Amino acid sequence: MTDGAVHVRPLHRGDSYAAADLDLGRRAFGPFPADEGEHRLASVRLSVDGGRYFGALRDGAIVGTARFLEMTQWWHGRAVPMAGVAGVKVAPEARGGGVGKALTAAVLAEIEARGYPLSALYPATAPLYRSFGYEIAGGRYQVTLPGRSLRALLPPEAGPEGQDTLRRSDPADAAEISAVIERSYSAARASGPVNHDLATSALLLDDEDVYCYLGDDAFVCYGWSAPGEITVYFAVACTAAATRAVWSLIASHASIAGTVHAVAGPADPIGWLTAEPDARLQRTEEWMLRVISAPAAIAARGFPAGLTASVPLTLADPQFPANAGTWLLTVGGGRGMLARGPGAAGPPLRLGPRGLAALYAGTPLATLRTAGLASGGDPAADAILDATFAATPYMLDHF
Repeated sequence: MTDGAVHVRPLHRGDSYAAADLDLGRRAFGPFPADEGEHRLASVRLSVDGGRYFGALRDGAIVGTARFLEMTQWWHGRAVPMAGVAGVKVAPEARGGGVGKALTAAVLAEIEARGYPLSALYPATAPLYRSFGYEIAGGRYQVTLPGRSLRALLPPEAGPEGQDTLRRSDPADAAEISAVIERSYSAARASGPVNHDLATSALLLDDEDVYCYLGDDAFVCYGWSAPGEITVYFAVACTAAATRAVWSLIASHASIAGTVHAVAGPADPIGWLTAEPDARLQRTEEWMLRVISAPAAIAARGFPAGLTASVPLTLADPQFPANAGTWLLTVGGGRGMLARGPGAAGPPLRLGPRGLAALYAGTPLATLRTAGLASGGDPAADAILDATFAATPYMLDHF
């Protein structure tokens, strides 16, 4: 018997998810090379086995899917557990009937149940996710420069010259690569970039068209994206010597690669290593953030070590009522805390879930107020909050 209603649940190995995922992916996002199908499904299987892959079923047929990835995101150099929502897609014939909303609600409920303080995603359509409390938080950037600019990097002005030694790496190095990534983001007091769980990292490394190199303090992977063009898909370095090793490796292709593209942070040191200001930075995509548990997200985030603050907040959150109410935000010694009750003189700053996500990501209070995402409080304290949450969030990964 069929009722035509849509039911959302986690999918399992016994479900026909593989064919549905590939078909929905092509219908929703366009064609992709046939040889990518198995690689995509290997990633999906990890989500299925982890209970993180949801399907919307109508009369037994899968008409939509969504999943989330187990990730870690850095905020001012501290690692925060984060659920990365990905692969939200709905069959064309099922659109407009609330399938996307039902999938998003189910995924968010599971994310909250597993205790993730944060969630992030790259939106195909922002209104859907804004209705669930996500807001634009940061970007994904690309640097483009002529290959010839890398042939002669500027010598260090301070400290000894030196260069890390890089070796070829493969999926067996996933744990060592992860450790280098963590050290790099922590040392840079980075905000926004993410790291995957080891199983996903090993899968991402298993691509014959991507060339990966690892050093004691550096990791880089790149590939040929067009004739005469190289794209650096991911690069991190913890020291000046490691940074020089990464870009010297890429420079070794300069006789063939006339153009180098690199996914990079907005303050990547490459712009300070080349003799001429040839590096052109472009923000190519935006990603959104959702605070799932306000107290846990504040407790896990890093803050400027020399700054102290005490500000009352009133939060509204229809999706997660545990966040709602009046809180006292206190920051000191690089740590933050939310405690129930005003606890401080003055009217509280009022924020909804979108405003809280944007503030957490470093959006200035002046912007939040004029956008209608913040009100009340003491405008004189806005500068304190701006300094408290100051960040230029970015990601290197796409998911």
